Amino acid sequence: MAKLYFRYGTMNSGKSLEVLRVAHNYEEQGKKVLLFTPSIDSRYGVGLVTSRIGIQREAVITKADIDMAAIAKERMPDCVMVDEAQFLSVHQVLQLTDIADDLDIPVLAYGLRADFLGKLFPGSEALFSWADKIEEIKTICWYCNRKATMNMRYKDGIPVFQGEQIHIGGNESYLPVCRRCYKEAKARFQPH
Repeated sequence: MAKLYFRYGTMNSGKSLEVLRVAHNYEEQGKKVLLFTPSIDSRYGVGLVTSRIGIQREAVITKADIDMAAIAKERMPDCVMVDEAQFLSVHQVLQLTDIADDLDIPVLAYGLRADFLGKLFPGSEALFSWADKIEEIKTICWYCNRKATMNMRYKDGIPVFQGEQIHIGGNESYLPVCRRCYKEAKARFQPH
């Protein structure tokens, strides 16, 4: 029986690189991969899964009205993969369960656990509820050697703790940090 996997990590933990690596491994064996990415992430172009090390490939763009299960049923790949899965809706996560349960196709969803304030994204929350297997992709804190668990947002090099949940950016906007360094920065920079 196929499973729905949620592999999460902080910014800069190698999630997109892992998506590209696993997709390559499937295809190198002659297997078909169906790759989804959200329209909201346009850092490197819409419809592209791109790693910070420069590797990229095209993917089906997920929008609010897309039926991922219908696309998977039409294409019948050996594996379905989703990059930036935190941006999925609850309904789309349920479509991923249909792909695993009804089509017997494994689904690997990769995304952030939480935003820059430590709050779960709706897609991540749904994946934590519905995934068969949850795995953490780890990286180290930008400032110390502890495991990074938080995404710290920056503006002009200064940590910020206010704003909209979604702000698309890379190292200029976010760094992976441990909880301790996050709390220290928050105590120092958050307006009182």
